[in-house]
Amino acid sequence: MSKLRLAFTAPILAALAFAGSAQAHTNLVSSSPAANAIVAKPGRIVLTFNERVVANFTGATLAMTSMPGMASHAPMAITGFTSAMSADGKTLTLTMRRALAAGTYQLQWHAAGADTHRMEGTLSFTVR
Repeated sequence: MSKLRLAFTAPILAALAFAGSAQAHTNLVSSSPAANAIVAKPGRIVLTFNERVVANFTGATLAMTSMPGMASHAPMAITGFTSAMSADGKTLTLTMRRALAAGTYQLQWHAAGADTHRMEGTLSFTVR
């Protein structure tokens, strides 16, 4: 590669590399229960992110969206659970006061990493 071509190409490649890393945001990489899973009465929900998250900008809400014998009821918010971050800052654990009852649940999470850009998502699971 000629020196002239290298002089023009290097800054462009550096800019593209920086742009790619600047666009990287916090993502949920796994959860327990997993999205769309059918599980037996969990007492906690674990969310694992691709990077360390800022605890003050991270959380979740949980709602029961259906239950056996009640085909069409409004979502019922589940409250009273505690949340804790892991030592490495990548895992949020929600601990219920008691195991979740049979039904379908929707979890909405939000989190921000070092760039403080808020990311969010939703997952559902069923308790049998």
